[in-house]
Amino acid sequence: MTIGVGGVSPQQALAKLCKMTDGVAAISEDEFHQRIQRAQQLMAQHGLDAIYVNAGTNLYYFTGTRWYSSERMVGAIIPAVGAMQYIAPAFELDTLQGYMAIQGQVNTWHEDQSPYQLFANVLDNMGLTQGQIGIDESTPFFISNGIAQAAPQHCFTSATTVTAGCRMIKSSAEIALMQRAKDMTLEVHKAAASILREGITTAEVEDFIDQAHYAVGAPNGSYFCIVLFGEDTAYPHGVKSPKSLANNDTVLIDTGCQLHGYNSDITRTYVFGEPSERQRQLWQLEQDAQLAAFAAAQIGTPCCEVDVAARKVLQDAGFGPGYKVPGLPHRTGHGIGLDIHEWPYLVGNDSTLLASGMCFSNEPMLCVPGEFGIRHEDHFYMTPKGPKWFTPPAKSIDDPFYLG
Repeated sequence: MTIGVGGVSPQQALAKLCKMTDGVAAISEDEFHQRIQRAQQLMAQHGLDAIYVNAGTNLYYFTGTRWYSSERMVGAIIPAVGAMQYIAPAFELDTLQGYMAIQGQVNTWHEDQSPYQLFANVLDNMGLTQGQIGIDESTPFFISNGIAQAAPQHCFTSATTVTAGCRMIKSSAEIALMQRAKDMTLEVHKAAASILREGITTAEVEDFIDQAHYAVGAPNGSYFCIVLFGEDTAYPHGVKSPKSLANNDTVLIDTGCQLHGYNSDITRTYVFGEPSERQRQLWQLEQDAQLAAFAAAQIGTPCCEVDVAARKVLQDAGFGPGYKVPGLPHRTGHGIGLDIHEWPYLVGNDSTLLASGMCFSNEPMLCVPGEFGIRHEDHFYMTPKGPKWFTPPAKSIDDPFYLG
């Protein structure tokens, strides 16, 4: 039996876990102010007079205001010069002010009024009677279209050069939050492996992982969870009717949590029982691809070359080519932060140059439909000297968690 897999009851495994969030610091008000200043610098560089950030992670990133996107327009206008202002429904004013980290004037609209006309009026009041306005790329179409109709004197474009330009470079505080979240999820992975038994269902394991995330201090438990056994592991995001665990099945578990909004996302693949020679061969090949991606991730290297490095390992072994299966059907990695998938991406069409502060998943999954799949997923962040792992890659197929 694989070391660390099976032999422990869920109750025993949960009892071994402890809260891991002591000493964790949320993002400071000073850092939110610095983010707005950086956004204004980028606006000046890219010829934008203002940007609109909609409710969601972009609004939180720049203002510290937690608010979820809905059919009612809530957001902020950040001008290239001057103070930021909010837009919100009038009946939400007191609630919104309670969530603000960065204070600002709140412009309100009643249910029978147009928030889009209000947006146009606010721009006028800011002295922006015409100009280039960036719209947060996550803004729903009905809002961006309503804004464009209400303010035709302005030229609207994507704000991605500012939003991504800021968010893809993480601060030391952001990296510290992700480090702790990933440390927590790795402990959850170890606990989940220990409770496996023949016949256990994916739902049972998912429920345990949620409880385990709560036990280590994740305030909302699991942010997501994918548990797959046997042939089901060949399908990256699962199947409609997942099978229960059988002896010698490949096990793939992909899960994460959030800490002050920042994400963890780790996958481990191993065998419940005794690995076959085929399982051993592909497990190691997948790790070789993961390590090749890590080695290629150097300052100034285009993101696409990291994907090429991982893919070459698999293609040289007869898989692919390109994104075909059996092989690696998806990108090698994604940026991570407040969103679990964010800019930039380790994929063939992303030429963004790697820079210090960028954070990525490294998960060049090997999918062999009809047999099984192997995904090793750890994350790294870029330092001035190159990449650094948040969590160490699995040790071996026989001892994935360094317990032997």
